[in-house]
Amino acid sequence: MSNTSSSAAEPVDRSWPDAIAEDEAGIQWDFLRFLRATAVNKVAGLTREQAAATPLPVSPRMSALGVLKHLTAVERWWLSIEAGGADLPSLWEGSPDPSWDLAEGDDPRSVVEAYRAEWAFSESSLAGVSPDERARRSGKFTVRWVLAHVVQETARHVGHLDILRELADGTVGE
Repeated sequence: MSNTSSSAAEPVDRSWPDAIAEDEAGIQWDFLRFLRATAVNKVAGLTREQAAATPLPVSPRMSALGVLKHLTAVERWWLSIEAGGADLPSLWEGSPDPSWDLAEGDDPRSVVEAYRAEWAFSESSLAGVSPDERARRSGKFTVRWVLAHVVQETARHVGHLDILRELADGTVGE
């Protein structure tokens, strides 16, 4: 079931990273970009009702929109604030973590737009920063570790989006 209303998110182009990559940081960024696009495409075409549905009784806050909002908060915290040292507000302060919660106006298009805007913040925060450098906020991690962490977290949540999309409208695959 596809939604062509103004609140629907549009799919984005994605391509697999180069299989003969020689630049470690470059391949990590390429996989993150691939996973980001996959996450967006899992929500593309869903209605707000479908994307906001929480069909897993053991995870009553997990919706496709909630996953994207959480991934936005992950990028903000780990890439922009922790690794890049940006002076931005955290998107997940509070308990329980509010990044999963939906606001009245959240719909697929607005949540995807916020997620994509965060990509630009993340990448500009780390432009020219070596993977060997320490995270600028705490110094407890290398940029390499932070980037690997965000790649694995995004991949894990793309798996959640696979399930949520299939439950929403039966769509399977990448």
